[in-house]
Amino acid sequence: MNILETERLILRHLQPDDLESLYVLYCDPEIRRYFPDGTLTLEQTKEEIDWLQNGHPVYPHLGLWAAVHKQNGQFIGRSGLIPWTIDGVQEVEVAYMFSKPYWRQGLGAEAATALVRYGLENLRLPRLIALIDPEHEASIRTAKRAGLALERALEMDGVLSVVYSISKADPQEGGYYQ
Repeated sequence: MNILETERLILRHLQPDDLESLYVLYCDPEIRRYFPDGTLTLEQTKEEIDWLQNGHPVYPHLGLWAAVHKQNGQFIGRSGLIPWTIDGVQEVEVAYMFSKPYWRQGLGAEAATALVRYGLENLRLPRLIALIDPEHEASIRTAKRAGLALERALEMDGVLSVVYSISKADPQEGGYYQ
């Protein structure tokens, strides 16, 4: 099922036949170098697809979704909105990851911007965050391009991250974004 579309992307639920394409992303040390859990095995990738196939099991309107390039119909990454509990507070993270041939084309920012709009406008979430390794400059640029701003540094399970966030603005201020 399609979740949303952008100019160049379709974001849809993950399907079992996405396994090989997603695994190519998850087993690549360069793509996964800023992820605390590192690369994933084929079995771990399959477990993630099974777990998220119909959206997040507890919050089905959230999840990680396949990013398909409209021009060629290829699976090129995954993006989505992921629930977290951070310091006892429910948060929703804007997540994005694309295969290397599609880096530096603005697709991450395109997906992230669409996810921000979808989360704030369609799902009426009060705020969204991005948890980013402070050394991951490309991801920080992507978050900024999507309208998120640096909020704070955070250590979770011994891993340092920076939190970028965006919240709904007061409607009297004329818009949803800060």
